[in-house]
Amino acid sequence: MADAVGDSILSKVIWRLLPFVMLLGVVHQYDRINISFAALQMNKDLGLTATAYGFGAGLFSLTTFFLEVPANYLQMRVGTRRWFARIMITWGVAAMAMSLITGPYTFYLMRFLLGAAEAGFLAGAMFYFRLWLPARVRGRVLGTFASYSLIAFFTGAPLSTAIMTATEGAFGLRGWQMMYVIEGAPAVLLAFVVLYYLPDKPAEARWLSPAEQQWLSRTLEAEKAAQTRGVESFWHALIDRRVLLVALLCFFLLVTNFGLSFWLPQIIKSFGKLSNNEVGWLAAIPYLLAMPTMFFWGRHSDRSGDRRWHLISGYLCSALGFTLAAFSSAPLTIMIGICIGCVGLYSTFGVFWALPSDFLSGGAAAAGLAVANSGGALGGFFGPYLMGFLRDRTQGFAASLLVLACSGVCAALVSACLRNEWRREHDAATEGPAPSSVR
Repeated sequence: MADAVGDSILSKVIWRLLPFVMLLGVVHQYDRINISFAALQMNKDLGLTATAYGFGAGLFSLTTFFLEVPANYLQMRVGTRRWFARIMITWGVAAMAMSLITGPYTFYLMRFLLGAAEAGFLAGAMFYFRLWLPARVRGRVLGTFASYSLIAFFTGAPLSTAIMTATEGAFGLRGWQMMYVIEGAPAVLLAFVVLYYLPDKPAEARWLSPAEQQWLSRTLEAEKAAQTRGVESFWHALIDRRVLLVALLCFFLLVTNFGLSFWLPQIIKSFGKLSNNEVGWLAAIPYLLAMPTMFFWGRHSDRSGDRRWHLISGYLCSALGFTLAAFSSAPLTIMIGICIGCVGLYSTFGVFWALPSDFLSGGAAAAGLAVANSGGALGGFFGPYLMGFLRDRTQGFAASLLVLACSGVCAALVSACLRNEWRREHDAATEGPAPSSVR
């Protein structure tokens, strides 16, 4: 009976919070990735080389690297509701201001400012769910939340190219400029909804009864108290070796993710005489195929209790697919390889984001998630830049696709270290409960 009551409360929390935070994530991702479709027009208009485009595309991630930890520290202090509203207003304005760029240097400046504006959102959202959900449902919820990026890619690809085509010449602007304005505006509007809709903690949730609030608060506090060997200090988490290992894994994960997302439309455009709208629809296919795999693999990881092998197999599948694409010359075979690589890559997202919650509690969760995302931010810079650098020097995408394959192999190797890393902590424990393991 008690379990049924608890499940009912958690279901209410999940259905209230998860869809809305996912909506914020989709809008957030639109403003991150729409540059890849703008590039179909913008690069020629501004005279951007592949190297310059890759550098600017990844530059926002470099800003995030420096600001992610301070941003999550401030989130702890001021509360998620107000902090998310601030992030969304500033990132929405910065996203719309991308329409004002006139050359490489203004392009770099606006991408830098966009990264500064949105720093803290992803890790902050993960931390927010940590404040509301116990571990037994957190992996499933985080896996579902992580699918927002796939939803954004799948819907944003045809949407962005359609906006560019439909608004070409409106108000004397190019289609890519109008796309930045139209897709940036929802973030500013949703900021005011956040202030009304998102409570900071269970005690502030008016849609829960007092008894439900008390049950949820007690459950989360009891779980925190039972995690006796976890990392609890915000500052301790910044140097914890397990956190740093997860950050390294996130680096390779984002090298592959952003390398693919920022360059996929141009890779497809190189297949032949395709319209921008056709490119948009084709770019959506790999993400559509990856969506069910992300859900299945995350749930399978939760049921089996395994993290390590689910990560290793996903990253090796990703490396295999991108290797096939790199060594192929036929557009169909390249597309098949990209689809395989995308499915393998995104199958690991929910599994990966469940890792920090296995050993972080209290304020350390905010710091650990921020450090992990900072590692990813560096990968998000180097991936697009290196692909552009190689594109300029080889006049093709084969070498660039090999970068994605090599990154997948490196991610698999780091994942192979996870069991040993957590096992050493377990063997070192001479008293008290063993820490939660990552296998």
